[in-house]
Amino acid sequence: MNQKTSFWHKLDQNAERWLLLVFYALIVATIVVEVVRRFVLSYSSIWGEEIARYAFIYLAWVGASAAVKDRAHIRIDVIVHMLSERGKAAVYLFGDFCMLALAVIAVYTALESIEISLRFGSVTHGLRISLVWFLAAVPLGFSLMIFRLLQSMRRDFTDLCAGRAVSDGAKLFDD
Repeated sequence: MNQKTSFWHKLDQNAERWLLLVFYALIVATIVVEVVRRFVLSYSSIWGEEIARYAFIYLAWVGASAAVKDRAHIRIDVIVHMLSERGKAAVYLFGDFCMLALAVIAVYTALESIEISLRFGSVTHGLRISLVWFLAAVPLGFSLMIFRLLQSMRRDFTDLCAGRAVSDGAKLFDD
């Protein structure tokens, strides 16, 4: 039981990091292979560019989820730091709720485009595989964001009820 808890805890803490590492490594490896092919072998392929492009799309959406998880997204928080802990919690909860509403709308809208792509059998130009695999990056990213937002809202609400300070998240620069 402890191993399962440990696995789920590690997955919760590092899922986005692991996915980001995979997509980033895929981008780097694909670009290196394509540069060598182009300049050494005088031959390039369209699939290399497509793999790098679609991996970058997944990287961006998973990265957005990671930013939500760590509360590291761009924000101007000068006023927030002047508020009481209850006021700060209220602002963070309101912001998370607004982002949650946007994410739900985005998932719904993205699923519509996937359904249309499935109906018409859209494929990528170079790889000739279903475009659905790449359109799925948007609902996947927003679904991960929804999950992380719900975690954040639960954490903030629990901290607020317990009288603890809410998490300010990760900082890009030290004060």
